[in-house]
Amino acid sequence: MALVPFALPATLEPDLAAVHAYWRGLIRGEASDMPYWDDVKLSDLPALADRLTLATAFAKPERFRFEIVGKEISARYGKDFAGRFADEIDINAPLDFFRSQASVTVESGAPTYFRASDYARLLLPLWGDGHISMVLAAVVRL
Repeated sequence: MALVPFALPATLEPDLAAVHAYWRGLIRGEASDMPYWDDVKLSDLPALADRLTLATAFAKPERFRFEIVGKEISARYGKDFAGRFADEIDINAPLDFFRSQASVTVESGAPTYFRASDYARLLLPLWGDGHISMVLAAVVRL
């Protein structure tokens, strides 16, 4: 079995674990490995909503457009980037290696994890229209 980059650690930070559990709880039975994007309601996670982002995943060319960006993530980044593609913005915290991690999330069809010195990020794939069409991201300060 190949080693997957951005693999989940044995233990997630509590808030990331809560988002991961929410994601797993949305999976529709045994026929699917991930939930459908339209089942995700950020309002279901009110205590974490400011640390969540939804990005649309495009396949050819591979690009990621930020649709919803939590207030804490925008503040940490320095400005709101909702509606922008990941390749159109400057990459800095909390988006270091976001495109690489999102690409692995889509390719593997599985959750991925990134940890920097002062934050951690979880990306979760979401199904729709016959492919992974969105990625749910959660960011926590360490």
